[in-house]
This record gives sequence, structure tokens and C-alpha cells, in this order.
Amino acid sequence: MLKQHRRALAWLVGLACIAGAVVALFDIETPLRPFLISLFLLVVPGAAVVGLLRDRDPLAALSVGAAASLVLNVLLAEAMLLFNAWSPRAGVATVAVLGGFMYVLRVLYRGKSMQTEQGARAR
Repeated sequence: MLKQHRRALAWLVGLACIAGAVVALFDIETPLRPFLISLFLLVVPGAAVVGLLRDRDPLAALSVGAAASLVLNVLLAEAMLLFNAWSPRAGVATVAVLGGFMYVLRVLYRGKSMQTEQGARAR
């Protein structure tokens, strides 16, 4: 029962993050705009980092994910200001691309570790 609630919550947060990216990229005016975009910018990088730390202590992984999310957003904002290229759309797109890249790394990492585990079991 608890696993179903976690899965439903994960889907809800994921859909809210997608909505936040769409709202930012297409400049859609809605009262939920600040909440959805903030949720996207804080959750996507953190979730990607937590996915890479799959065999760690859950509290430590969550802490590292939250810190990585804040660091990524601050460094991105500083870089855009430094190069005089401030663009909220570009920031959201960059976070989406980096989150996708980390997701691909996670899939490749899990595939490699699964093959290693299967090879170890065969011996």
C-alpha cells in the first residue's frame, strides 16, 4: 500500500515538474507559474543526482541531491549573469538537458551494474 502511494506521489511530482518546464519554456501565464517552475528547478537536478546515488543511505542521498540542486541552479544563474546572457527560458532548458544527461548516466550505470551482478551469479 505504501509503495503505491510513493509511486503516485512520484508521478504527481514528475507531472508537476513537466508542467513547470512547459510553463517556463512557452511563457504561459498562470497563478501556479512560480510554484511549478520552482518545483522543476529544485526537483529535477536533485532527483537526477539521487538516482546516481542508488546504493547509499537514503538521508545522505537526499541531502546530497538537495545540495546539488541548489549548487547547479546557483552556478547556472551566476554563469548567465557573468556572460550577460540572462534568460529564464535558457536556464530551464539547461536544467532539463543536464537532468536528462544525468538520467542517461543513471540508466547506463544501472545497466552496467546489472550485467556485473549477473556475471557474478553465473560464476
